[in-house]
Amino acid sequence: MDLDPARALSAADINSFIRDGFVRLDQAFTRQTAERARAILWQATGCDPDEPATWTRPVIRLDQFGQQPFREAANTPVLRRAFDQLVGSGRWIPRVTLGTFPVRFPSPDAPGDTGWHVDVSFGTDHPDFMEWRANASSRGRALLMLFLFSDVGPDDAPTRIRIGSHRDIARQLARAGEAGLTLRELAADGFATSAHRPELLATGEAGTVYLCHPFLVHAAQPHRGSVPRFMAQPPLLPREPLCLDRPGGGYSPVEQAIREAIEAPGG
Repeated sequence: MDLDPARALSAADINSFIRDGFVRLDQAFTRQTAERARAILWQATGCDPDEPATWTRPVIRLDQFGQQPFREAANTPVLRRAFDQLVGSGRWIPRVTLGTFPVRFPSPDAPGDTGWHVDVSFGTDHPDFMEWRANASSRGRALLMLFLFSDVGPDDAPTRIRIGSHRDIARQLARAGEAGLTLRELAADGFATSAHRPELLATGEAGTVYLCHPFLVHAAQPHRGSVPRFMAQPPLLPREPLCLDRPGGGYSPVEQAIREAIEAPGG
């Protein structure tokens, strides 16, 4: 199916992103692109797609694929326009790879990585990832993105999202100043500040992309379906730092969401 090159986020989409912390783009890239990418990923897993007996682990993590199908998926006109709308024209760096692929297989075993968290974005030279950091201006990350390379239903280990939780994290980080907080500090209460938020499952057909605010609290879950799930979760990197105090305004929706959360601490 050809993607509509003229498609853009509506005002309602952008308002939803600011309020809820994400927007879902169906058919952000083609099923054919997803199929070509999956063939490469299957080979990298060392598993046989036709032999479930070879699917011996609940999750296999693959990293940094930059072959043509992955570059195509990350750079469709629909996505590039959405990046401009959410982050700001000229304020983001195009993806040439698609980050980490946690390939999840149907399994009765616990994968061991299903805790609620946010993706921290700087201080990553520290050997302990729990010491990696985030701050209120989201240094080093403009968006969290979920690229579905297979059809993902409710039983296929869809990512769990706490709707609106980016607002809770923004307020928590704002109190910590420019240094921000480590993942260990953010996780100290088990992300209890967002526990009241409703949950959504990031389901969809292959080619669906969820563009998420970098502070969105989310979690993996075990796979209880029958077909392995292929998803990438790369960041969109900023070309310039996010700014919460722009002379004359001109805030991006990512920045606006942070500002609104900080200015309305009860919301």
